[in-house]
Amino acid sequence: MKMNPRCTYCLLSRVHFQSKLSTDDEDLISRTIHECLGVMNKHYSPEAVSSRVATKVHRKCYEVLRDSDPYEVTKKLINQAALKVLPAAKEKIYENSPDDGELFKRAVLASVIANYFDFGIMGFDASEDKFEAAFLKYYKQGLDVDDTPEMLGLLQDVVYIADNCGEILFDAIVFDVIKKLGGNITLVVRGGPILTDVTLEEIKEFEIDKKVDRVMTTGSNAVGVLVEEAPAELLDAMKNATLIISKGMANYETLSEHNFGPIAYMLLTKCECVAEDLGLETGLSVAKLMNFP
Repeated sequence: MKMNPRCTYCLLSRVHFQSKLSTDDEDLISRTIHECLGVMNKHYSPEAVSSRVATKVHRKCYEVLRDSDPYEVTKKLINQAALKVLPAAKEKIYENSPDDGELFKRAVLASVIANYFDFGIMGFDASEDKFEAAFLKYYKQGLDVDDTPEMLGLLQDVVYIADNCGEILFDAIVFDVIKKLGGNITLVVRGGPILTDVTLEEIKEFEIDKKVDRVMTTGSNAVGVLVEEAPAELLDAMKNATLIISKGMANYETLSEHNFGPIAYMLLTKCECVAEDLGLETGLSVAKLMNFP
């Protein structure tokens, strides 16, 4: 996905948000904003990939703040909030013993709704105390774009590219269903802390690695999956997968620039630019299969 002019002030808003998470020093926050503006000025272009520019900006932010993980405390709070809602979500998913297709659809829906856990997006309130109400609202609404029936026949060898903390606990329900249906799963997480994205640390903390066949990383702390920074084994796994599942907006922003497929984008359309690029409205629950013959 190419950069939209609206990405500029949304990205700088997020820089300000995470700077305030890291420090109370207003001079340092101002210097961080100034340095990030310089990076934006250097790399902004209508032809630039949005998440590639975001990666450069966030890396500069972390560098100036001298903080490798401004969201460290926030991520723990997100996981706590997710754990509170998880039992009710599982009850909804397994209610009345659904058949395989319905079970997969429900698990995907819950996982998509958990994409709500994304703090710092301008105009989007992801506060923990609102998540349970948001979950019930979106669950009742169902998937607005539902390609799960087509996905169901492609689960033999899945590469699942994860997004946020909290969300990953709901992704694990999808893993359970895919394994029940006989599929293999390669789970992909960030190679280092960036935003609220899940890393190997959280995967091991919640023993999610035991639910999948193997775990890989994106090779760096890039926003999304930057192919030029990705390990060769990950690119090979993606090329050979029967299905790639891409969670969240940042993964969409990078992977939509390539021709990997079949690929299912699973996300909430929280951002106008991403929604427009997908040809959708904001506020929708999406499981959209693309690059599928």
